[in-house]
Amino acid sequence: MYEPKWDGYRLGIVRTEDSTVLWSRQGKDLTRYFPDLTAAAEDHIPPGFIVDGEAVIWTDDRLNFEALQKRLVTSKKHLPTLVSERPASFVAFDLLQAAGTDIRTFQFSDRRELLEELASWWEPPLDLSPTTTDLAKATRWFDTMPVTGIEGLVIKGAGQEYQGNERQWLKVKHRTTLDVVCAAVIGPISRPEMVVAGLRIDGELRIVGRSSMLKASASKALAAHLTLGNPGHPWPTEVKSGAIDRFNSTSSTTVLTLVEPLVVEVSADTAFSGSSFRHALRYIRARPELDPASVVVPVHLNRLR
Repeated sequence: MYEPKWDGYRLGIVRTEDSTVLWSRQGKDLTRYFPDLTAAAEDHIPPGFIVDGEAVIWTDDRLNFEALQKRLVTSKKHLPTLVSERPASFVAFDLLQAAGTDIRTFQFSDRRELLEELASWWEPPLDLSPTTTDLAKATRWFDTMPVTGIEGLVIKGAGQEYQGNERQWLKVKHRTTLDVVCAAVIGPISRPEMVVAGLRIDGELRIVGRSSMLKASASKALAAHLTLGNPGHPWPTEVKSGAIDRFNSTSSTTVLTLVEPLVVEVSADTAFSGSSFRHALRYIRARPELDPASVVVPVHLNRLR
């Protein structure tokens, strides 16, 4: 069974006679950050049900992860304004408890049938994630949905029990190739470990992400095109590591080896927040024949800004 892979926050909505709680995948109570979804759940999900799904925010017909992130860092005073300006939606894709009965051992197709029955009288902001067993239809979704911010497909076995482990599902992400500016690397210039990518945003070359670890052959090939950065380089030699966990979440800062800007081709998924990639890029090759000044934010990414 094929489903869209949503770009949002995974949430479990737990309804009891006394409470409605929205739990993150890591077990954090996010109820207060989503009063709009909590109210909708209380109106449309009876006590005794646990629904698994994703909180998302739409902006101009595209998923907006950056707006979702702001929910968790906005003060209690300003949260109502944010909720009004950027309302959230909840997309349900599984049911773990129905009428007080634990149904995690039911096969997925049966849980899905019960979920569809529950959602038959829902209205926004509660939605049911579409699913299909038709490979041709799923392929069309994969090809056409990335423009809306859908990351790809999640493929589930119709007979699977719910194990609470995402590794039981196959995820196929949509990726695209694009040019970015390598203006720094992590590691020595003679054997770079990762590319630090930049794009020109509002007239300024900004760090927008990094690549995954380079293979030895790719590192050697890239090093042949690198020269140390000249004075006046736009980036610092050390950056905070906590920025969207792009570099090393176990360290407070990351040291950069600054280099003269070089265009490189990378592969990226659709998770672009408007100013950075949230997932590691895949380095493909250097493009020394291209002028770094000519590299701009691609149109399909620029829509988020």
